This record gives sequence, C-alpha cells and structure tokens, in this order.
Amino acid sequence: MITMTESLTLYFDGACYFCAAEMRRLEGWDREDKLKFIDIAEEGFDPAPLGRDLAALNRELHGWTSSGECLVGIDSMIAAYTLVNRGWMVAPLRVRPLRPVFRVLYRKFADNRQRISSMLGLKPVPTCGSGTCSVIRNPFFK
Repeated sequence: MITMTESLTLYFDGACYFCAAEMRRLEGWDREDKLKFIDIAEEGFDPAPLGRDLAALNRELHGWTSSGECLVGIDSMIAAYTLVNRGWMVAPLRVRPLRPVFRVLYRKFADNRQRISSMLGLKPVPTCGSGTCSVIRNPFFK
C-alpha cells in the first residue's frame, strides 16, 4: 500500500462524467500535489508504456505510485483518498472480510458508470438561448 511520502498517478475515464467529477473533487482536496490525473479518453493517449491495454484501463481505475506499484480498483481509491487526507471516507474498503464484497460492487459500478452518471444527472446537457449555449452540470459535483 502507499505511504504518505509517495505520489500517485490516476488513469481515469474522462468520458465518464461521474469519474471526471470524482477526479476534480480529489484534485480540489490535493493540497500537497500528491495526485496526478491522466484522462485515458483524451485523443492520443497511449497505454503501451504502462504495460496495460486500454480495455483494462477502462474496466477499472488504475493508479501508479511514485515507487512504481500499480494499484487497481478499490486499492487505487484507498490510496488516492489517503493521500489527500480523506482516508476516513474509504475506511470500510480497508476491512479485510468486506473487501471481496466491495470489489464486486466496484466492478458492477465500473461496468455501469456511464448509465449511473446519466441517472445522477452528470451528463452535460447543453442549453441554448439567445444564440449562446452552456452546459448545466449537477451542482453537487462541482
């Protein structure tokens, strides 16, 4: 697991509005610049140097520590929240007997993240009036 002296690079799906909102929230809490964010949906992103294919990166959140350790799924979430001093928010994910259940739940969420984003109102909806357009986002995830 990650130490507080390390940093973490998170590889996330920027086309997933829930995922992007969560990365923005983590970035806002990151007062010590311990987190870096790479949007795997950006044009030109190449996963080859990571030794993973894009499909694997799309299945689960991946994070690489500054010491080179790859963390996947809930492990990357625990590390990210810990580094921004919000480890208490993911404390249940650390409980060993519950980890298999949380891994299954995380996979279900990850598989349905686009649908969940839409259900939460996170998909940008353009509104146009007077010749100008803007995007309305869910105010709870600013």
